[in-house]
Amino acid sequence: MYQCEACGREYGPREAWRCACGHALDYAETPLPDGGPLAFSDLDERDGLWAFSEFLPMERRVSLGEGWTPLVDAPEWDASFKLEYLFPTASFKDRGATTTLSQAVDLGVERVVEDSSGNAGAAIATYAARAGLDAEIYVPADAKPAKLRAIERAGADVVRVEGDRQAVTDACVERVVDDEGGWYASHAWNPAFFAGTATFAYEVAAQRDWSVPDVVVTPLGHGTLFLGAYRGFAALAEAGWTDRIPRLVGVQAAGVAPLADGTDASSGRNDAADGIQIRQPARERQIRAALDATGGEVLAISRSATDRAHARLGRGGFQVEPTSAVAVAGLRELRERGRIDQHADVVVPLTGSGMKG
Repeated sequence: MYQCEACGREYGPREAWRCACGHALDYAETPLPDGGPLAFSDLDERDGLWAFSEFLPMERRVSLGEGWTPLVDAPEWDASFKLEYLFPTASFKDRGATTTLSQAVDLGVERVVEDSSGNAGAAIATYAARAGLDAEIYVPADAKPAKLRAIERAGADVVRVEGDRQAVTDACVERVVDDEGGWYASHAWNPAFFAGTATFAYEVAAQRDWSVPDVVVTPLGHGTLFLGAYRGFAALAEAGWTDRIPRLVGVQAAGVAPLADGTDASSGRNDAADGIQIRQPARERQIRAALDATGGEVLAISRSATDRAHARLGRGGFQVEPTSAVAVAGLRELRERGRIDQHADVVVPLTGSGMKG
């Protein structure tokens, strides 16, 4: 059952993807395990992220072995990087795709619909193919060809939409509203997707022997990973597996940074970070609540700073897409401002592969 935290209305998961009041929906109840944290040796990595099934509100139905991405030291940056680009479709979006398509199978869905700048579309299309379901993916007309090819190879129908990223969402939503034959597998709206991205936090904590970092810095568009991380760390603390929630920092692209305070308009638009070009985050209210709860903040990063961080990551052996580099650039800027201590324990997810072109 889904519930709206704003007005309290409840819906079945096939009844609605958004509340009548316009607010996002979430699970009315989410599971928590009994007892204390498991020893790392008791977690079977062969189960992938489904090793944390006691935290997940659906059964595993569709999987490609996703999860347990490496958490590696990055001494040049005084941080640890979680290599979220090492997934079957080369981005962290597989975390949400496996849970979302697993729920779709349980619901008897035959066709899923999604809008995406590339990575989420590729993930949903791939996991839909794995499940034997039809998929229809709405993308920007100028989306990167390599990402489009990944979607098309999975057999999904690709709908190219002229205009900005919001125009793509609007066209997809119109399709979902007008045609009851498609289930909206949205990485921004569907609660199942966020249940999947919460596993990022479970893995980070487990890989650190159930300790949490001081700060986690993520790219921030719709907040799919940012909110997932918050929910995952909050669930761990509520279950008694960890003792606190880290400070969460979101990094947006200059020129398209609705959540960033004090953005310098003179820096221009950061078109390099195409994966977070979101003007109207679907869950803005929840993102702001997570920022307040953790003492976090959001900043915007320029194209030039992104390019410098991207090049430096490549020289360091991390082959990622530019959207991943905004988080690393943001970490550097916040340290220079004194907003993150030089000795703080920081984790940064590198969210998408640079091998997609």
